[in-house]
Amino acid sequence: MSLTKILPLLVAAAPIALASTAMAQSTAPAGPAAGVTTQLPRGAAPSHYMIEVTPDAANLKFTGKTVIDVTVAQSLPALVLNAADLSFGEVTLTAQGGRPVKGTAKIDADAQTVTFDFGKPVAPGAYKLAIAYAGVINQQANGLFALDYTDNGGAAKRALFTQFEAPDARRFVPSFDEPSYKATFDLSAVIPTGQMAVGNMPVKSSTDLGGGKTRVTFGTSPKMSSYLLFFGLGELDRATKMAGSTEVGVITGKGNTGKAQLALDASAAILPYYNDYFGVPYPLPKLDNVAGPGQSQFFSAMENWGAIFTFERALLVDPRFTSEATKRRIYETVAHEMAHQWFGDLVTMAWWDDLWLNEGFASWMATKVTDKLQPDWEMLLTRVDGREAAMSLDSLATTHPVVQKITTVDQVNQAFDAITYQKGEAVITMLEGYAGEDAWKAGIQAYMKAHAYGNTVTDDLWKAVEGAGAKGLVSIAHDFTSQPGIPLVKVDSAQCRGGQTVLTLSQSEYSRDQKSKTPLKWNVPVKAQTVGGEAQRLILQGNGQITLPGCGAYIVNAGQTGYFRSLYPETNVKALAKDFTKLASIDQTGLLADNFQLGLGGYQPIGLALDLVDAVPASATPAVMAEVPSYLSSAYDMLDGDAGAQGRVLAYASRKLTPVLASIGYDPKAGEGPQVPVLRQSLVSTLGDMGDQAVVAEANRRFAALATDPAALDGPLRNTWLSIIAKSADQATWDKLRAMATGAKTDLEKSSTYALLGGAKDQKLAAQALDLALTDEPGKTTSAAIISAVGYEHPMLAVDYVLAHRQQYEALIDVSARSQALARLGGGSADPAMAAKLDAYATQYLTPESRKVVDRAISSIKTRIETRGRLKAPLAAWFAGKR
Repeated sequence: MSLTKILPLLVAAAPIALASTAMAQSTAPAGPAAGVTTQLPRGAAPSHYMIEVTPDAANLKFTGKTVIDVTVAQSLPALVLNAADLSFGEVTLTAQGGRPVKGTAKIDADAQTVTFDFGKPVAPGAYKLAIAYAGVINQQANGLFALDYTDNGGAAKRALFTQFEAPDARRFVPSFDEPSYKATFDLSAVIPTGQMAVGNMPVKSSTDLGGGKTRVTFGTSPKMSSYLLFFGLGELDRATKMAGSTEVGVITGKGNTGKAQLALDASAAILPYYNDYFGVPYPLPKLDNVAGPGQSQFFSAMENWGAIFTFERALLVDPRFTSEATKRRIYETVAHEMAHQWFGDLVTMAWWDDLWLNEGFASWMATKVTDKLQPDWEMLLTRVDGREAAMSLDSLATTHPVVQKITTVDQVNQAFDAITYQKGEAVITMLEGYAGEDAWKAGIQAYMKAHAYGNTVTDDLWKAVEGAGAKGLVSIAHDFTSQPGIPLVKVDSAQCRGGQTVLTLSQSEYSRDQKSKTPLKWNVPVKAQTVGGEAQRLILQGNGQITLPGCGAYIVNAGQTGYFRSLYPETNVKALAKDFTKLASIDQTGLLADNFQLGLGGYQPIGLALDLVDAVPASATPAVMAEVPSYLSSAYDMLDGDAGAQGRVLAYASRKLTPVLASIGYDPKAGEGPQVPVLRQSLVSTLGDMGDQAVVAEANRRFAALATDPAALDGPLRNTWLSIIAKSADQATWDKLRAMATGAKTDLEKSSTYALLGGAKDQKLAAQALDLALTDEPGKTTSAAIISAVGYEHPMLAVDYVLAHRQQYEALIDVSARSQALARLGGGSADPAMAAKLDAYATQYLTPESRKVVDRAISSIKTRIETRGRLKAPLAAWFAGKR
C-alpha cells in the first residue's frame, strides 16, 4: 500500500475519536523506559513510519508526507514530535476504527519540536498520525543535504544524501527523534527517472509516474532508531559482492566504483568475521557503502543501517595520490562503520549519555578485526596513539567521564570526541585483557542476543560480561567509565630478591593543569613484567606490591592494555633505554608515548623521555621508527621563537632520520615491508615540515618537474610533497597550486589540493587563502578545509577572520558543529590572547551547556603556554648536548 493512498484528505473539524475500551486495555506504556532521558513528553511512541518524499534538488527544497502509527499510553493534551526547519500543511489523527480528526501544528524552533493539537486531549489507544510537510535541502551535512560535484566528463552534478546523527532526522521527517523511540520504516521517494535512489533496504518497487518522474519504494526496515534512517539520490553506480547470504555493495558517482574496490573487498571479508564474533548474523539483506563527494570538517562516515554513508576522501582510492596510511584508514573506517551495524544499530544506547557504547566499541572492534585480517599492518600499535589522543583531553580539568550527562542538542553534538571514541576503545581493551578473550566474547554475544532491536545502558554490557565469567569486572568498569581522569601508577621501590623483583606501587592521578587536586581512585588492572620475564597481574587499589620473575628493567603496563600512566624511578627509565631493543614493539611504542607525556606534565625530566627517543636504533621496526619523528616535531614546536634551538632540533632530526630515509628511499620498492610506506611518509612529512634541506630540495625538484611531466608527483606521497611545497610557497608557487586545484580531474583531487592552499607559512598567502575560501571557487564543502589549514599554521589569523565573517563561515560547516568550530580553529594556539578571545566569543554567542569544547580549548592553550615556558630551557639544553 502506497503512502499516498492512506493519507486522507482533511475533513471539517470534528471531536477527536476516543479509542475503544478494548484497545485502551491492550495498550502498554510506550516510549523510553523509566530513568531514561527524553526531551519529548512521555506517553506516546511510534511503532511504524510510512514516509514519502519528493526532492526538488535544483531548488534545494522537498515535500513530504508521513503516516505514523502511534501508541498513546496516557491521556495527552496534544502530540509533540521533533521537527526542525519544516513547515506543515494538512495534519490528521485517526483512531483505530475512528474518523480522521483535523489538527493544527505549532512549531517551537528553539526546542526543535512541533505540537499537534486536535482540539481535545488524545485518549490512550492506537492511532495513525498523517502529516503533510515541506523542508529544505541543506548544503552541509545535516538532514537532507546536497553535494555538488563535477563528474568524470566534466559536467556539473548534484547528489542528495542524508545525515541524521545525532538529532537531525527531524529535518527530514517530523518524528520521535530520540534513540529509545525505535520503529520500523517504509520509505518512498518520487525521483527523476533514471537516477538511483538508495535506502536502508533494497528497492521493493519502482513505478514510472510519467513526466520524467518515478516513485521508488524501499522494503520495510527492521525496528531501529530514527537517526539510522538513510536516503540517497543521484547519478550513481553500484558494484556488489556476496558475503555469505548478504549482498555487500559500494555506491559511487558514475564511473568511480573501481576506486571503491578496497572498501568492497574489505566489507566482504569483515562481515563473516563479525557474524561469528557477535553471534547474531547481520539481519538485513544488503549492506552498502555509499560514497559522497565533498567533505565535512567534523565526520567522515555514518553507520546508517544497511546504507553506510562515507565521504569520498575516506572511502575511495586514487592511485595517483592515495597514501598507504590513507588506505589503512579506509579499511579501518569500513570496519568501524560495519561494527556499528551491531553496536549502535541492532543494539542502541537508550540515550546519548551512553554514546560511547556505539563509538568506543566500534573503534575497538575495527582495530581488532583489522589486526586479525591484516596482521602485517600491526594495527594494535595504533591503540597507543588512540590512548594518547584520549589522555590529551582526559588530563585537563575540562574533561568528562566516558558515560556523560547529556541534556541538550549541543551537548549531544559535542559528545563525539576522543573520550567517547579513543578512551572508550582503551577502556574496552583493558577490560578484555582483564576478562580474557573467551569470556569477553561470550559476554558480548549474550548482550547482543538479549538486547537485539532494543536499547541499553552501559551496565547492561558489564553485567553480561561479568555473567560470562569475568568476575569483578563491574567495579573496574564503573571506575573507568563513570569518573573522568587518568590513574598514575607510581613505582615507589623495586628490589631484587632471590632472582625476583618486588615492586611497591602506589596510585595517584595524572593531570596537566590541576596537580594539587585530591586524586580520584580506581581499581587499576596492572600487568607487569621484567624485560623478557613472565607477566604478573594485580588489581591496584591505592597501594600494593607485585612480585615479578627475574631482575633488571621492568614494565608496569606490559602490552600497553592499561589505561593509566606509569611513573618509574629514573634508574628504570635509563635501564629501559638500554634494553629498548629487547622490548616488544607495543611496549616500545607505549613507553615512548608515556614517558614523553610524563615529561610534558612535569612528573619527570623531559630529558629522560628524549633519552628513550634517542635509544630507538635505525634498525628498529618500521612501525616503531615511524613514531620517532612526531616527538622531534613536538620538541621543535615547543621551541618556537628560538631559531637557534630549533636549528639544533632539526640538525639532530636530520642526523637520526636521514640515514633511515636513505635506506628506504623516497619511492616505493618492490618487496619492501608492509610498514615501510608508512615510515617513509612519516619521515618525509616531518623532515619537510621542519625544513630539512635535502627533503625540501627533493620536493622542489619534483614540483618543478611537473612543467614537463604532469605525472612527476604521482604516487602515495603526492600530497605529502605538495604540503611541503605549500608551506614554503611564494606567490608564484601558490598560484601554481591554485591552478592545479582548479584543473584537477576529479573532485577528490580538487578538494585535497585546495586545502593545501591554506597551509602557507607566508601570512599574506594565508590571508589570500581565507578570502578564496569565501568564494564559490573551491566548493561548498571544501572551503572550510582551507580555513582549517590556515588555522593550523596561523590560528589567530584564522580566528579573527572567522569572527569578522561569522555568518559566512557558519554557512560552510555542519549546523551541528557550529558551537565547537572556533575552538577547533584556535585550540592549537600558545597565545594568551587566543584564550581570551575564545572566552569572549563563548560568552557572547554560546550557552553554558554549549561552550564545553571552547572551555577545553582554553584549558589546552593555557596548559601549552605553561609547558613551553617550563620546558624551553631543558629542551634546548638536551639538543645542545647532542651536537
